[in-house]
Amino acid sequence: MLRILQFLYGLRSFLLFILLEMLALWLIISNNSPQGAAFFNSSNAVFGSILKTQSDVSDFLSLAEANEDLLEQNAQLLARLKVNLEEDSLSTDSMDSSFVAMYDFKSGKVISQTLRYAQNHLTIDKGEAQGIKPGMGVFNHSGIVGRIKSVSKNYAVAISVLNTGLLVSSKIKSSDVYGSINWDGKNSKEVKMLYVPRHVTAQAGDTVVTSGYNAIFPEGIEVGIITQINPGSDQNYLDITVELSTDFSKINYVYLVENNQIKELDSLYREAEIENEY
Repeated sequence: MLRILQFLYGLRSFLLFILLEMLALWLIISNNSPQGAAFFNSSNAVFGSILKTQSDVSDFLSLAEANEDLLEQNAQLLARLKVNLEEDSLSTDSMDSSFVAMYDFKSGKVISQTLRYAQNHLTIDKGEAQGIKPGMGVFNHSGIVGRIKSVSKNYAVAISVLNTGLLVSSKIKSSDVYGSINWDGKNSKEVKMLYVPRHVTAQAGDTVVTSGYNAIFPEGIEVGIITQINPGSDQNYLDITVELSTDFSKINYVYLVENNQIKELDSLYREAEIENEY
């Protein structure tokens, strides 16, 4: 404490000078209107700039939370849209109280993923506690992403479309020709469309979407654009290359879709000894 007092005592002349300068400045501002107006205008501009910067920083830090809220709202809108489309496709006479929406939608954020393996996967920041279940489809605003394989309380692991073990039932949008999407483990921007018969007429530039035939995705979610069509090594099928609409190097937020009838379908397929494609 003594050292502090000694330090201040050594600066007594400087501190007195500052005090007198401040007093003089206050007297000028208080007794002269032009100088006072200029001072307050300048101070308002400075403080306004500081407050704006503070607001911008606060808004930036809250973007993640805002994105989460928007994703949840979009997921709810997707579910409502799906119900409306299904209702519109049914006649009034065929609708009854047993009608339920076939799909539910949720949202999540990808916190990690792999791209360099033959069996790639993604980790999502939602789990069992948030209603995520194995078998749910994963997609984003661009197109399909993968399928949930396993879940913990607060996290889920999804098989990526860039996984040689995943097949997704799809169709060529312009002609309703069906096939299966599968990655060959080579180019991370392309997949193959399998089991399209050779007699089918298809063209580069055609859009490929999900068919709705399996239990993962609703019909119509984009897969990509056909870039090449060649005779396949199998004499019965074409060799079709599809450029993915999803850029897996930039995946951030995703939607998760659950088929509410998956248990019934699984039971039916097992009883009929049919292997479902998912």
